[in-house]
Amino acid sequence: MDSLPVPAAVVRLPDGTYTYADQASSPIQQAAPQIVHQHIHQAPPDRTVQRIALGSGVGAGAVAAGVYFGPLLVGVLTAIAANLALLAFLAAVMAWGVVTVVKSIGGSEGKAAAKSVSRARRRR
Repeated sequence: MDSLPVPAAVVRLPDGTYTYADQASSPIQQAAPQIVHQHIHQAPPDRTVQRIALGSGVGAGAVAAGVYFGPLLVGVLTAIAANLALLAFLAAVMAWGVVTVVKSIGGSEGKAAAKSVSRARRRR
């Protein structure tokens, strides 16, 4: 018991509150209120659904779905766009190849057919 610190004397003030009698043994007191600097930045795009769901009172399922399916949807749409671009490129190359073969093999009839195809393309 001799190794324990001496408890601080507590005094009751006239207004009914309690305080420490000895300021040296009192707990650490802040001299001034603490200033908190808060920086608010725009949320990243994939959190937009999350903020809308939280703001409108929708449950955690909508928040989880927005966080999970948002980036997944972007990835799927990117893959679809890449596939369509590849197919369009292949179609253009194959059409060019067919026109070139028809021109070289067909003689005058092939040149006339290629000419009519190019006219039809220009009309569109």
